[in-house]
Amino acid sequence: MIPSDTRNRFLTRRALLGQAAFGSAAFVAAPAWANMIDLPFQNGRRETTRAFPQKGQMILQRTRAPLLETPWKTFDKDLYTPNNQFYVRWHWAGIPESVDVNTFRLRVHGNVERELSFSLSELMHKLPRVELAAVNQCSGNSRGLFSPRVPGAQWGNGGMGNAKWAGFRLKDLLDLAGVRAGSVQARFAGLDKPSVDDGPTFWKSLAIDHARDGEVMVAYAMNGQALPFLNGFPLRLVVPGWYATYWMKMLTDIEVLDKPDENFWTKKAYLIPDTPHANISPGAKDVKMVPINRMVPRSFVTNLSSGAHIKASAPNEVRGIAFGGDCGVAKVETSIDGGTSWQPAELGPDEGKYGFRRWTAKFTSPGAGQRLDLMARCVNTNGVPQPAKPSWNPSGFMRNVIETIDLVTI
Repeated sequence: MIPSDTRNRFLTRRALLGQAAFGSAAFVAAPAWANMIDLPFQNGRRETTRAFPQKGQMILQRTRAPLLETPWKTFDKDLYTPNNQFYVRWHWAGIPESVDVNTFRLRVHGNVERELSFSLSELMHKLPRVELAAVNQCSGNSRGLFSPRVPGAQWGNGGMGNAKWAGFRLKDLLDLAGVRAGSVQARFAGLDKPSVDDGPTFWKSLAIDHARDGEVMVAYAMNGQALPFLNGFPLRLVVPGWYATYWMKMLTDIEVLDKPDENFWTKKAYLIPDTPHANISPGAKDVKMVPINRMVPRSFVTNLSSGAHIKASAPNEVRGIAFGGDCGVAKVETSIDGGTSWQPAELGPDEGKYGFRRWTAKFTSPGAGQRLDLMARCVNTNGVPQPAKPSWNPSGFMRNVIETIDLVTI
């Protein structure tokens, strides 16, 4: 996490506080003229739309609550995912249609010495500003590729994004409140509300030591601009290295607990098998389940897609992105023979252990009419590699198998 020089801020307080938050158009259906796109799995045909505020062309997975996937070609353009194409995932459709930054408050209460309630302006003045590059990834990213298929949003690989987040350390805020002895967790709530009767309020919790580790932050900006409305304006929690279910959007309430949180979203939702790679056999019973948390390493080819034609008997360049999950990228390797042999890729600049890392590799293709199985695998700085075989669990969480791109020489 990098302290930000207050004399060279890329986003001034005045600019942020002057941002108009709007959302009333966020829940309209995609227009009839929307283009179509085919995601790489059965029944993967989707509309693309520009009908959502502050968003460019997105893959429409669901309208209420909004579920928008980042088009894959976006990841080849820049290391950081642009705000207007950063994926969107909400649990409840009860999202405010606007947020008034002049009346918005962030409350800290519970097992603390002092209850706090700060405006956005007060938070920006009182707490040191920091920046951090980090991947935000839905727990179910790539769920559409699971076999057998599982229920839930059928994402392709675009339920993720990498941003430079700016805000303040959660630790600094909790220290102002004075965390009392005996505290075990911090629980977070946003402004969205259940849209069905008796629906459980969306709360998520972190162990108090994690909440105060100096890495977890509260962001008010991403990629040099105020958070887009649908990505959590005006504040969202950033939990680097953990899946996005913990990254509370429109953060408005922090409660320090002196006993474990047993709300629905902690006790019954977002659970994975307590097995290697969260993998079980379909139909397995009596499996111990635990809350999902740390991300796992992944790598992707971004400049080629399955079915692409490449020049025969010629040099070719392949490029892509990788991230280590809960730590950095140690290496990326590529194979053009389906994993029989591997060659090291060249890594781009390291912008931070929790963000995307660019990589490039070169290979010489065989003669015309040949098929290649191009693969890329990441090994993170903890020595954890991507697995060669896909894992399976009934929630469709944590896919990180080595991806294969089928190419044809001409």
